[in-house]
Amino acid sequence: MKTEHRSEKTTEDYLEAMLMLKHQKGYIRSIDVAALLGVTKPSVTYTTKRLKDKGYIIMDKDNYITITESGMEIAEKILNRHETLTNFFISIGVDPDIAIEDACRVEHDLSPETFNALCKYISENK
Repeated sequence: MKTEHRSEKTTEDYLEAMLMLKHQKGYIRSIDVAALLGVTKPSVTYTTKRLKDKGYIIMDKDNYITITESGMEIAEKILNRHETLTNFFISIGVDPDIAIEDACRVEHDLSPETFNALCKYISENK
């Protein structure tokens, strides 16, 4: 079970990073994913192969990465969670750097019920 959860978290982290790079640069390359996540190129190679096998990404002949529709669903969900949690933590007085780190830790483990309740709370208390 722990390995399965770690694998799911890795999938989410990589897809989120890829979406962030797409927004920042307009394209996604493995080398940029490695730099953003602070991992080695071989780690990215291994994980992108797994993501391709699961149908979450495709790579063209020049090794540019495109997130598929199923991959985009995961990436957008995790990025939304990350941004929402970061902004919430900052709004309650957490240092922005710590808020970003904590959001990254929490985004994977928070149940949909709790996340939805948090979103409702935020919207009602603006």
